[in-house]
Amino acid sequence: MSLFKKIFSSQKKETLDKGLEKTKTSFLTKLGKAVAGKSKVDDDVLDNLEEVLVTSDVGVNTTLKIIERIEERVAKDKYVGTEELNGILREEIAGLLSETHLGEAEDFELPKEKRPYVIMVVGVNGVGKTTTIGKLAHQFKNKGFKVVLGAADTFRAAAIDQLEVWAERVDVPLVKQKMGSDPASVAFDTLSSAVTQQADIVLIDTAGRLHNKVNLMNELGKVKRVMQKVVPDAPHEVLLVLDGSTGQNAFEQAKQFTKATEVNALAVTKLDGTAKGGVVIGISDQFQIPVKYIGVGEGLEDLQVFNKYEFVDSFFNIGQ
Repeated sequence: MSLFKKIFSSQKKETLDKGLEKTKTSFLTKLGKAVAGKSKVDDDVLDNLEEVLVTSDVGVNTTLKIIERIEERVAKDKYVGTEELNGILREEIAGLLSETHLGEAEDFELPKEKRPYVIMVVGVNGVGKTTTIGKLAHQFKNKGFKVVLGAADTFRAAAIDQLEVWAERVDVPLVKQKMGSDPASVAFDTLSSAVTQQADIVLIDTAGRLHNKVNLMNELGKVKRVMQKVVPDAPHEVLLVLDGSTGQNAFEQAKQFTKATEVNALAVTKLDGTAKGGVVIGISDQFQIPVKYIGVGEGLEDLQVFNKYEFVDSFFNIGQ
């Protein structure tokens, strides 16, 4: 069975298709121009395709990998028509994502031996970090989990206030201190409270300043060490939130944060307002960190668990 002969959840898929509409339209328009007047995939087509992928924010290194794979297919099959290129691209990009995303994305399941399950959320200011925390809290609560939020981004009053709004909206407890407090102290109090309340999941917001990588590294390291005094193996997940609409800037943010702390999951937001959705492919490939969530709209349910097959299906407009 083809990877793409799958039954997708219709409502989720419709939201994803709509969210990736700008990316899809831009990519397919460029692809159409790249093969215009050509009947077979030759060097000119491959050169044009390389430009299409790079200008779609897939990233240079990932683009070169994809081109190399297609060159191998063309060499092996001797003759590849341009009408087959769409299908080959789909398969090679899905294959590339498969190397990072082992198995298919599934809804969150709470590990029995890790309770509370602690997620430390990192990312620069303005990427949708607090909104992502709020939406995750909503989704986790709807699954029956007891959730506690921690406002450890103490350098901006707005960050604490915004998280408080989300906590009230989702109706989950929030642990906070005044602006300027020690973030590690907030994290300690949050985990202590979560343990007392027998919470299932803790989401810790952190400061998003990148002006000094050493400070960032020290701060996140201290937050981790202090959390481990309460929950020895915390955090279980370090989720880096990236703004997909910034394209190549998201690569730079990922580079900075992966140097500053051990990131093991990604969320790429704001894909609905941009034609730069190809950045998901490049970031996933270059950093070899699974993309767990993508944001494709403003609704509470529009932060979706990332599924590579659904994503590639929507990206290439299959069957529509």
